Amino acid sequence: MNSHGRDEQRVVWAVVDSSIGPLLLAATGEGLVSVVFHASDEVRDKTLERLASRFATEPVEAPESPLLTEAIRQFAAYFAGERRDFELPLDWSLISGFNRQVLRELASGVPYGAVVGYGDLARRVGQPGAAQAVGMAMGANPLPLVVPCHRVVERDGGIGGFGGGVETKRKLLALEGVLPEPLF
Repeated sequence: MNSHGRDEQRVVWAVVDSSIGPLLLAATGEGLVSVVFHASDEVRDKTLERLASRFATEPVEAPESPLLTEAIRQFAAYFAGERRDFELPLDWSLISGFNRQVLRELASGVPYGAVVGYGDLARRVGQPGAAQAVGMAMGANPLPLVVPCHRVVERDGGIGGFGGGVETKRKLLALEGVLPEPLF
């Protein structure tokens, strides 16, 4: 308990290598709370500052923690083409409201190797005119890959945007067999 009589929230983190570059994984006692692409030192430091502010505790580097160990194992299997789904507890506390509703639908309703349009996802959550808001929810996703925002594409067949960059999105969709592997 802290001095205010509340349980302190412990945040653990690790940076892991992947075929799309270094990823920062962070978890709380509830589950995986954040996945961050391109985890350079600068990106890592900014992410850890945000997490420290949000959870009122200093994140601790702990790749050996049980949840991170399992997450690291599952991410390695995913990038090796040996895993299609992540089976990890998730901490949804960094997202709320419409964004949480959309991301939960995405996580449960769009399987590996499939894609969905922004407008289709909006209709699935009962907001047929909210395609742009769905795009904003994808951009706010604190758990990319696990909550697969890379599987959301434009209605006209365009790939759409992606917080990790369009090239990263192409690589992920190629890994899942949705797009052909780049020639070079």
